[in-house]
Amino acid sequence: MPRRLDALSIAEARRLALTAQGFAVSRSASASTTAEVVALIRRLGAVQIDSVNVLVRSQELPLFARLGNHDRAAISKATAQGRLFEYWGHEAAHLPVEIQPLFRWKMNAARTGKVTHWGLTSFYRENKSYVRRVLRHIETNGAVTARALSTRTTKKGTWWDWDEAKTALEYLFLTGEVMASSRGSDFARIYDLPERVLPARVVKSQTPTEHEARRQLLVRAAVAQGVATADDLADYYRQRLSVVKPLIAELVEDGVLREVTVEGWREKAFVHRNTAPPKRVSATALLSPFDSLVWCRPRNERLFDFHYRIEIYTPKPKRRFGYYVLPILCGEALVGRLDMKADRATSTLRVEGAYLEDGVSASKVVVPVARELRSMAKWLSLERTFVGKRGDFSRPLRLALHK
Repeated sequence: MPRRLDALSIAEARRLALTAQGFAVSRSASASTTAEVVALIRRLGAVQIDSVNVLVRSQELPLFARLGNHDRAAISKATAQGRLFEYWGHEAAHLPVEIQPLFRWKMNAARTGKVTHWGLTSFYRENKSYVRRVLRHIETNGAVTARALSTRTTKKGTWWDWDEAKTALEYLFLTGEVMASSRGSDFARIYDLPERVLPARVVKSQTPTEHEARRQLLVRAAVAQGVATADDLADYYRQRLSVVKPLIAELVEDGVLREVTVEGWREKAFVHRNTAPPKRVSATALLSPFDSLVWCRPRNERLFDFHYRIEIYTPKPKRRFGYYVLPILCGEALVGRLDMKADRATSTLRVEGAYLEDGVSASKVVVPVARELRSMAKWLSLERTFVGKRGDFSRPLRLALHK
């Protein structure tokens, strides 16, 4: 009989989390296929989308962190094949198409006004006829971009400077009346009707009740995280803790989830009933700030004793580590961070700053981290790797890369 998991050491909790997140599987020697990318996203349950492209689109990094070299067009191919879809999962995300019915309650809540969304709900209330015209245009003429419908006469400002066409389309996207069929070369969504984007089997599938859909999302969150507090379970698909607490209790009572204690955690935690005792994990990866392993900042501190904040929107003089900083996973720990960018003009992968956590020995991690940087540069078709002088890890890393 396998050991029942009731009390976990922090090392065991880390192993469960890393295994659940796909880091216990060795990378293939050859480039991973679209099918392997889809299988990984099904395992993770969601890959967050972000527009920042200083290194590479953020949604590509979780794939590289686990698979290494892979088809960089895999997500767009899988979306076109009806195997993935976009929606507000954990923020904007690529999601396995089979879970689309689990978000219909959320779409309906937005459509009926049960839940309001800043800027979108009020826009619809004030511009209903216009939004309906936009929808009829898509019904009649097919897929469309916001730019194609734009009536803007002034230069676009910030990323969130939406005109009325974009706002109408995003309202329809939120309510599920249109979907993203793909993205253009400028990363803008291309919108179309669900029945022209989703496979027929998904369109025709039964819509679960909100209660059942929320339960299923919690179960998927538990499987994807390995071990999780109630806060962690709620956060994975951005559910409100006060709403799902009774559902977590139901899942425990039904035997789907089990309560466990984790060394050093004040809150009780939960594992899925099929969770096996963890085995040692040995992985090296550079993690997107939006990777599902690290996107929950309080969880990082509980699980890895790693304090991390995104500094993209922090004024440069006030940044502690840099603009686009990737946590470093080495073995079973987050051992440091790299401030990175891809200088495509000079074909150089740049590490502007390199920092180790307190107590981490550079000699124990520098070789695998340097190997990962070389692999990333090759994946991004960059000819050189440069390491600047900021941070205590910069000199050892620079020497290792130039041996």
